[in-house]
Amino acid sequence: MTRMRLWPLGLVIALSLLSSACSSAATSEGAIESYLEALIAKDVITAINTSCLAWEENARAEGLSFEAVEARLEELSCREVGTQGVYLVVACDGKIVANYGGEDQDIDLSDRNYLALYEDYEWKMCGYVGE
Repeated sequence: MTRMRLWPLGLVIALSLLSSACSSAATSEGAIESYLEALIAKDVITAINTSCLAWEENARAEGLSFEAVEARLEELSCREVGTQGVYLVVACDGKIVANYGGEDQDIDLSDRNYLALYEDYEWKMCGYVGE
């Protein structure tokens, strides 16, 4: 009888671990996408949590910069394009549309490449190439 009651609990735990392993931070592209999504959602905590340790203060600053505007992501798509030392270089297509005082401003995501670092057993946003 006890085994029958523990079986569903074990299944729930196993599925939970599997789903967390398949989260977007499981890939370098997913880490960058999660970071960008957190920025436009005005979720500074998630932006920081999806960043490597060295980028956390920058993530805080970037996250706070989106607090005063309405923003949305359009056609976001990221892919690995190379390496730079210990980092994977990720390029993204799409744009952030930010509304400043009733006027939309497009931020083209293909204008810069992103650095992803595998840290604490997951991929994290860790800056931009050339900065």
